[in-house]
Amino acid sequence: MQKNFYLIILLFSLTSCYTYQVKKQAVTTTDNKQESKKNTAPTNNMIFQKQNTAGAQNQNLQPAPMNIQEKLAPNKNVKIDVDGRSYKIIVDRWESDSLVAHPVGNTKKTLKFHKNQINAEKIAEKRFSQPIADIITVVAYAGIAAGIFFLLR
Repeated sequence: MQKNFYLIILLFSLTSCYTYQVKKQAVTTTDNKQESKKNTAPTNNMIFQKQNTAGAQNQNLQPAPMNIQEKLAPNKNVKIDVDGRSYKIIVDRWESDSLVAHPVGNTKKTLKFHKNQINAEKIAEKRFSQPIADIITVVAYAGIAAGIFFLLR
């Protein structure tokens, strides 16, 4: 029982609140403010206009293109996918079309990737995860309460 308790404490102490998350791209839309100002009863003509504008808005919903070099700025901690392999790297610099970086935890090793090799859709930045932090906090408080309960019992 005591060995399992120490193992659980060790596992929670090694858990990180930081995760790699893919950044969502901004979506450009066109707003039709004239429709929101009209408060009259809908007629057949207005329903037809709303359907046409909804179709036009769906055509305008395109993700804004973001350059790989902008996503991978120097000193960023990211996870990239290159030719089917996943790398956790810290970006050092760009040399024309090549990314120069080093793996996380190994500053002596240098990696070079051409920008065409990098999958732009799977670039994930290291970010703080509030839900994981909340779970760890609740588990820590529950562990402290259980420890106090067993000491007093």
